[in-house]
Amino acid sequence: MLDPVIEFFERIFHAIGRGFGVVIAAILWPFVTVAGWYSRRGWLVRIPVLVVLVLLVAGYGHFIWVAERWTNYNPDYPDRYEFASRTVSPGQPLDPANPAQCAPSAIVQVTGDLIDFNINQNTWVPSMPLSKAGLFGLEWKYTPFLDNKAAFQLGINQVIRRTTVELVDRLGRVRGTSQINQNLQNARQAMAYDEDAWWLTFSPPFVQPSTPERQREALRALTAFNGELEKCTGEFDARADNLLQFLDRITGDIGSTSDILRQQMEASNAGWLDARADDRFWFTYGQLYAYYGLLRATQSDFADVYNDRRIDIVWNRTAEQLRSALDMTPFIISNGNESSWIMPSHLATMGFYVLRVRSNLVEMRDILER
Repeated sequence: MLDPVIEFFERIFHAIGRGFGVVIAAILWPFVTVAGWYSRRGWLVRIPVLVVLVLLVAGYGHFIWVAERWTNYNPDYPDRYEFASRTVSPGQPLDPANPAQCAPSAIVQVTGDLIDFNINQNTWVPSMPLSKAGLFGLEWKYTPFLDNKAAFQLGINQVIRRTTVELVDRLGRVRGTSQINQNLQNARQAMAYDEDAWWLTFSPPFVQPSTPERQREALRALTAFNGELEKCTGEFDARADNLLQFLDRITGDIGSTSDILRQQMEASNAGWLDARADDRFWFTYGQLYAYYGLLRATQSDFADVYNDRRIDIVWNRTAEQLRSALDMTPFIISNGNESSWIMPSHLATMGFYVLRVRSNLVEMRDILER
């Protein structure tokens, strides 16, 4: 009685085995073909090909090591600044008896440290040649491999770009009528540079500054501006309307990211098989990672405004939500149906955190507008 059932399952397993065999054969076919061609060639051809293969293996080995190694990642990094101990606004004397020594800006310091984290403590992945080459010509962002760190770095970079613009336009000048600070202008221009530039290019002049080089220029410019503040020669306008505008820009930036998550959720519910879900997730994570430190720095630089308008309660709730979002680090990012119990929707969960943070920022703006 059981023989037909057993034969049925045997046929199924044999079909599955043949299917795996076909897939493996298709994967190995190019390598087998190349190996056969290589074995029939003389040493004048073999040696150059062998050198190229060794360089490729070493290059991809280094790339994989860099792309998977996250150095000095710490979601609690803002704690080391001890913002609570800073009681003087940027550019104001630390001691009334010594007007030649003033306070630096926490926003500028954190922005510079985020640049240092991205390009000095870690290798800037997006401009690496093998990162741009992808997997046999397919961009890494369309695969589930080796793009998480690059997306995380790009998310941080987005925040740094936004902050340098605001520093030039509003925070680093008095009421928008004073002269633009040259160091801040240099930082903004450097951060506006291409995110994936390598030092060699196919277009004239064929040699160009790489993205890390330009970002190091921005880091030096931001450090120089904070030096001006410490010498009481720089300007930082810590007014309520400047804080409102800064929060408004951050709210818009986070809102745009929320829409990107929504579009990806609507475009696919393939769960763990959605190759774009991971880079969308880690780009958003990088933004929240950077904004967590910058918003805490903002509370320090605008302490008088926070205390005067009594927005500390809303801000503390925002900080808690940002920190909670940074606890979400799944091993594999899934973009499944929101009601699924096998393939969860990590994008929906991250989007929930983003919207909570955004709603609190809107509430803070409303308080400042009253």
